[in-house]
Amino acid sequence: MDRMLHVHVRRCLGCGKCELACAFGHGDSGAPGVPRIQVLRRGPEAGTPVTCLQCHDAACVAVCPTGALARHPGTGAITLQDERCVHCRACVLACPFGNMVWDPAAARVAKCDLCGGAPRCAAFCPNGALVYARAPAAGAAP
Repeated sequence: MDRMLHVHVRRCLGCGKCELACAFGHGDSGAPGVPRIQVLRRGPEAGTPVTCLQCHDAACVAVCPTGALARHPGTGAITLQDERCVHCRACVLACPFGNMVWDPAAARVAKCDLCGGAPRCAAFCPNGALVYARAPAAGAAP
């Protein structure tokens, strides 16, 4: 994974444009889907964007009984293979961060897939709180 979604909390205005971009990017027939990112509001103009951390040893992947969750070789994101999913929701319960959700309208699990390598949340963030960029080299200072 040579790129990752960087979150710069101090830049977040709490506007929710990332949530809207995600919802419409994952919607169907013009209707929004459930957003894979949420902004925890910390005041009138401050927020914390929260989304899947794409964990190295992901609990969601480990508990999936059908192997429906797997790391995408191009983006490094853990993606859902719908045809393999049996909708048991074990992955939703297993995520220690609460970043896997059940989408009742689509009757399926939803999680950040980095939009295939072009995250809409980052593209629509007006203040640069979300940036999709090169991952730091192993051992490099943050």
